[in-house]
Order: sequence, then structure tokens, then C-alpha cells
Amino acid sequence: MVNIYKSNKTHLIKINKFEEGCWINVIKPTDEEIKNLSQMCNIEEPALILALDEEEKAHIEVEDKHTVIVVDVAVKDSEGVHEFVTIPLGIILSEHFIITVCLREVDLLKDFLTNQVKTFFTYKKTRFILQLLYKNASYYLHYLRYIDRVSNKVEQQLRENMNNKDLLYLLELEKSLVYFTTALRANEIVLEKMMRMEKIKQYKEDRELLEDVIIENKQAMEMASVYSNILSETRDAFSSVISNNLNTVMQTLTSITIILALPTMIFSFFGMNVPLPWEQNPLGYIYITFSSVICIFIGSYFIFKNF
Repeated sequence: MVNIYKSNKTHLIKINKFEEGCWINVIKPTDEEIKNLSQMCNIEEPALILALDEEEKAHIEVEDKHTVIVVDVAVKDSEGVHEFVTIPLGIILSEHFIITVCLREVDLLKDFLTNQVKTFFTYKKTRFILQLLYKNASYYLHYLRYIDRVSNKVEQQLRENMNNKDLLYLLELEKSLVYFTTALRANEIVLEKMMRMEKIKQYKEDRELLEDVIIENKQAMEMASVYSNILSETRDAFSSVISNNLNTVMQTLTSITIILALPTMIFSFFGMNVPLPWEQNPLGYIYITFSSVICIFIGSYFIFKNF
């Protein structure tokens, strides 16, 4: 899907053809759309399909006529088992237009399409890129706070009733944080390279915005690292609790087995074909039973005393 947008004085409008200073938003394009876009914008197809590879890492490629920036964006995993995943977003900066390429629709781009970003204009291409990167870092922080709230709720549920479902969910949250940390580190390398590009720092406002993006990204990295450590420690703590509970149960069962073995041993003695006390006594069965009960109480006292 390929849509073309352009800013007027008040808001963003959708247009039907390529114009100077437009934004071309490409979402999961077909081969035919890639081919037509390549011919229309005079950009090689490999540059357009970089972000369509889920394994593509964040980086910058500077060409003669355009610059390709690939960053990792965080999205909710609606198709898999993880809470969040990261996918690449390609940004192609040219002298006359800007192109964004992604595998799916993301909230990051929707905010620009619905005019939720102030001072956003498609013809201010460098500033648009920095606004995209800043919004991307903000979404990481938003999702990190969500993960923190959810993990606290799951932890409370585990305190009340420990089950495998909640433990596995903590594991999925921890995996999401690993994805976030890896993506944010890769994005940081891109931002550091952008700091050295004079084209990006052409205007004072852009330099200040780029510095804000770097600060926001570093804050997200620190939060992801802290939350990841907390989740890891929490999961390890509950694993230790489960192990301790299992040891207690096994100890109790072992004690019960030993106690029940005492009357079995006594009755086994009196089942032998050898002379034994109370063999001819009419009340012998009662005496044997009473002796077994006494042995059970004595054994229980000594065993549970040492728990």
C-alpha cells in the first residue's frame, strides 16, 4: 500500500500524485508497487525493500541523491506469542521528498497521519525525521511503563496464587525487554552517526531536537535495562519459592511415609510364624494396635520436632 501526503498551512492532506515536499508512506508493498515507486522516485529497489526484512538492523546508508535510515520500532505482537516485538522502519530522505517503508501499520506513523504531532510539516524533511525518531523513543518509554505496570500486577497475582501461566507471562515480558534493549542500542548507534552529519544539524532547532532524541533514547535504554533486571530477579525469586515449596511438600510426604511404616513393621513382626508376646492372649490384637498407635505418636513427635 502506497499513500502520498502533503502538509498545507493547517493540516496533512492526502494527494493522488507525487509533488515536491511530499511524504510517501509505504506499508507492506507489493512487488509491483515497489517497482513503480522506484521508477517514480528514481531510487533503487534494494533501498526501498531494506525495511521489509524483519531481521534488518538499524543503520544509515548515505548515497549521492538520498540517505537511507533504518531504525527499530516497537509494536504489540498481535500475530505471535510475545507481548511486544521490534520491526524495522525505513526512512528515505531525498532533496525533494521523504519515504517511510514498514511491514505493517504502526502507531508511530498513525500519530503523524492524524495530525497529533505539533509543528509537523512534510516539506521540513529533516525535522520530520527527527520528529519520527523522537516519537519512536517516546513509544518505547510508553511501552516500558506499560510492561512495568503489568509485571507488578502479575507479581501480585503470583503472591496470591502461583501458577505456570503467570510465570510464563513474566518470561514473555522479559523477552520483550530484551528486544527493546537490543533495538534501542542499535538506534543509539544511528543517532550518534546522525550527530556527525552536517546535513542533519543544519538548523539550530534540528540540533536541539536531535539532542532531545538522544536523551530520550538513552532514558528508554536505562529503563529497559532496569525493568529487565527487576523481572529477571522477580522470576528467579518465584522459582526459588516454588522450589522451596516443593521441598517442603516432599519432606512432609517422606515424614508421613516413615510414620506409616512403623505400624506396618510391627504388624509384620506379629505375622511371622515364630513365638511372640501376646500370641495366646485374647486381647493381643488390641495390645498390638495400641502399641502401633504409640509408635506413631512417638515417631510423629520426633520427626515434626526437627522440621
